[in-house]
Amino acid sequence: MSERHALTRRIRRWLVFFIVCLVLSGLTAFPLVTELRWAEDLLSASASPVPEHLPGLMEWITRVREGLDTVDREQPFMLYGTDWLAFAHLVIAVAFYGPYRDPVRNIWVIEFGMIACAGIIPLALICGPIRDIPFWWSVIDMSFGVFGVIPLLIVRRMIKRLETLEQAATATPAPVPASA
Repeated sequence: MSERHALTRRIRRWLVFFIVCLVLSGLTAFPLVTELRWAEDLLSASASPVPEHLPGLMEWITRVREGLDTVDREQPFMLYGTDWLAFAHLVIAVAFYGPYRDPVRNIWVIEFGMIACAGIIPLALICGPIRDIPFWWSVIDMSFGVFGVIPLLIVRRMIKRLETLEQAATATPAPVPASA
């Protein structure tokens, strides 16, 4: 197996991982109300150490669940925003099929993803306080950008290496067959 082929396979594996994470992240935004009810039930269960050791987390989960229950009951159209959030994740995941097919040509999608990951940090730092989000929760939100950029950095580095290998392959003249 050539180095180019092996590198392409590794790039594709990382991209599949990233796409799956984006899809899962998007799909979890659809049933948000139900998920928060489950999370609160799980965290407040008698065997859970969360209420005792992390009361701030428990209070936050309860507050968010109560807010979502109220919105779901009285203004369900507001949850349409989370449906669009989910949809956006799914659409962005589809964009990464371009680098999967042709990594060198579509490296811009990887760089776009890296910019989006970086953008999570100022968004959380600016909008978090405006929306009365606890700082520690904003840190959790920012971690998605930090952890999201890691596979993209790895993929970008591999694509640059693949590009170098492809350029070297096209720059090397084909051997001339020996005449008889």
